[in-house]
Amino acid sequence: MQIGNKVKALKGKESGKEFVVVRIDGKFVYLADGKRLKAQKPKKKSILHVVLCKGELPLDEVELLEERVNAKIRKFLKE
Repeated sequence: MQIGNKVKALKGKESGKEFVVVRIDGKFVYLADGKRLKAQKPKKKSILHVVLCKGELPLDEVELLEERVNAKIRKFLKE
């Protein structure tokens, strides 16, 4: 799993929804959907509670700090 991968949540109130991985920290991933969960304030979730989906959004660390990255994430998840 790497930054930019599309994942689907398996547990919690986000169960069944798709997200983009914006950060990885050991056993946890940080997820954003561009609407409720922005790239600047992502949701922390265990790697065990997400499954990798087909698709990847190429992101770099500088781009994650910009405001327009949330629009890119929303557009990517719609596809």
